Amino acid sequence: MRDPFQSRHPDAPFNTGKGLEGCSLAAAFGFGMLGLFLKRLLPERHMSTGSKEMIGAIMGLVSLLLALVLGTLVGSAYGFFATQKTNIETLCSRALELDLAFRQYGAETQPLRVALRESMTGAYDAIWGSGAAYRQQFDVAAYMPRFEKWNETLSALTPHTPAQTHSLSSMIASSSAFQQTRLLTSLQLATPVSWPLLLIVVSWAMLLFCGFGVLSGLNGTSVAALGFGSFAVASAIFLILELSQPYTGVFRIPAASMEQTLAALNGSSG
Repeated sequence: MRDPFQSRHPDAPFNTGKGLEGCSLAAAFGFGMLGLFLKRLLPERHMSTGSKEMIGAIMGLVSLLLALVLGTLVGSAYGFFATQKTNIETLCSRALELDLAFRQYGAETQPLRVALRESMTGAYDAIWGSGAAYRQQFDVAAYMPRFEKWNETLSALTPHTPAQTHSLSSMIASSSAFQQTRLLTSLQLATPVSWPLLLIVVSWAMLLFCGFGVLSGLNGTSVAALGFGSFAVASAIFLILELSQPYTGVFRIPAASMEQTLAALNGSSG
């Protein structure tokens, strides 16, 4: 049986919850209906004016907490998405800068230029291609050996002119920045969502909707209101989860910057 907290991408190394949106929708609506039926079962003395005021006050507190935390989580998820988009754009700019330094150094850096193009092509395939490419490009352990070989090749270069000496310094700095961006992008993907916090938020929604049901009456309008409210909570959970998956989710990072970079790298390969 497939794990309900597994990513849509079957080969993605980072597990995220796919199905929590539907579970939160069903749970909130179900507890709302439970509250509607509980009102019919509770004795009249338990639904006095004072009891209703107390329930309403607690529901107001839970509503405030739910709104604050859900809004914070959605904003945090969008911030994560924007950070990953910035990382990709930064990676592209550093790749172009690194390729320029390789070209200025001379023919000795041709293996490094080939490795750079392969790295960027692999990153592009990881976003828009197969699951195997995703694992290779965003799993730190999968591409660390390539960085080791890259650094060995770079350190083996021996400059023969002042211009090459200057280019080598630029290559070392650009290469370090390029690798740091790649590592940062992958490490940030390791824990994009706090699952305990999301589960707590869903539990708050369940309690809140149960309270709504207790204070309301069983009729079509109440049931429709519970449905709309449950959908609102579930859609917020959906946004949090999808924005936390910038390479496999519905809101995927645009590939325009990567495509322009690959076109420039391939155009200067001659």
